[in-house]
Amino acid sequence: MRDRELPVVFECRHSGGAAVSNSGSRMFSTALDELGAVLARVDGDRIDAACGMLAGARQIVAYGCGREALQVKGFAMRLYHLGLPVSVVGDMTTPPVGQGDVFLVSSGPGETSTVLTLMGIAREAGATVLLVTAQAGGSAAGLADLTLLIPAQTMANDQGPQKTSVLPMGSVFEGALFLLFEIMVLKLRELTAASPEAMRARHTNME
Repeated sequence: MRDRELPVVFECRHSGGAAVSNSGSRMFSTALDELGAVLARVDGDRIDAACGMLAGARQIVAYGCGREALQVKGFAMRLYHLGLPVSVVGDMTTPPVGQGDVFLVSSGPGETSTVLTLMGIAREAGATVLLVTAQAGGSAAGLADLTLLIPAQTMANDQGPQKTSVLPMGSVFEGALFLLFEIMVLKLRELTAASPEAMRARHTNME
């Protein structure tokens, strides 16, 4: 009979060269601490302003690149469940944007070329641009009407001494983005007076 195999515990190093055990509980604790510290620094007044902007929009068009796109699409799904008119760039049914519309866009590094192009198009059409980013001084922030800053590591600063997260590349930003959107859903539910039952009734039955 083979001896029972015991888990091997390694150590990895993150910001400042500090060692972090890869045992499950320690890694979860480290990642959650990072997310909590990031979200604690997000401006609550700007979150409220962003929710008011979305609740009052004629229509909402959303966009994000890469893994950020997954978070943006999940948020768009919840906006639909709330009864808000929303679509995602790239869908065949996405309408043109114009006056009274909100273009919701995420760009952690703040320099994504596709994002900058679409922000310019939305602004030229008269839409309001709501940006979520980690880089307040990035080019994208200069094109936004309202910026929600998530002060987290992205691929703009994940190398060398700039690295601050044990998680790779932009993972801490993307995780914070998910949690921020969930809190915004709760705030929007109050603004729109959408009941949990009404939200659930809008969930697709085509699964």
